[in-house]
Amino acid sequence: MLRILVTGGAGFIGSHLCDRLVKLGHDVICLDNFFTGSKANVAHLLDQRDRFELIRHDIVEPILLEVDRIYHLACPASPVHYQYNPVKTLKTNVVGTLNMLGLAKRVKARILLASTSEVYGDPTEHPQREEYRGNVNQLGPRACYDEGKRVAETLMMDYHRQHRTDIRLPRIFNTYGPRMNVDDGRVVSNFIVQALRGQDLTIFGDGRQTRSFCYVSDLVDGLVALMDYEGDGRHEPHNLGNPGEITMHQLAQTVCELTGRKLSTVPKPLPQDDPGRRCPDISRAHHHLNFAPKVGLREGLKLTIDDFAQRLKVRN
Repeated sequence: MLRILVTGGAGFIGSHLCDRLVKLGHDVICLDNFFTGSKANVAHLLDQRDRFELIRHDIVEPILLEVDRIYHLACPASPVHYQYNPVKTLKTNVVGTLNMLGLAKRVKARILLASTSEVYGDPTEHPQREEYRGNVNQLGPRACYDEGKRVAETLMMDYHRQHRTDIRLPRIFNTYGPRMNVDDGRVVSNFIVQALRGQDLTIFGDGRQTRSFCYVSDLVDGLVALMDYEGDGRHEPHNLGNPGEITMHQLAQTVCELTGRKLSTVPKPLPQDDPGRRCPDISRAHHHLNFAPKVGLREGLKLTIDDFAQRLKVRN
């Protein structure tokens, strides 16, 4: 049994991670400022006071805790939210990560940073390997998140080199599942909400741009496996995602089929710096962690649609 801190633990991915860690028998401290997280995501854990503790806190401010491990997930991850206050997003990635690294150094905790496929920008390499250094516009509207995570990775590696901090660096590709914010502006939630409400689906660009979608339980498998991994290469970045690639038009068609809605779309201009293709090479994670996504897209979307329908009180 370990005492584990999860920053951003009331968020979409963080809450599923808290579920898993509590189930594994660990003591979990969930830290969240509730900008994009929600108490509802972890309300079912509040009765387990011997295993779970919830603290409202913004990681831009230091905090003193005694923990064995830190899963550092705190940061808005959708363009709608991270562009709402880009300076705060940068501070969360830089100052917040410094605070968590300072805590890890002080109490000798192992720390995992939830990095992102966005560090690859609009990639010129496909699929993306961890060695690829990316194609990011540091002056663009997405840079507060893209470059913020790149700096956070640099801080992690420098703390490892200078202070021997025990780090883990997953790069998370598009993830979906129950508890996603219905208003986060990302394509899966947008399509599901619009389909359930009988609205036209908004497709940016020509719909031929691709993403690779990983169901949240598969991602949590990868995060826990990487945190526990003791072998060679444990401090290197590891792509975590589903290598199954799909176009936005294909995704829209699938969501409409699963919701029983007729496909009707509205085209809109592609946002600046929006990646044309995104697909992970997960060879390193498979080799080191035996990581392989298990949940197929249709199965995962059905579970996600059912969750959205319940929260939106829409009959599916």
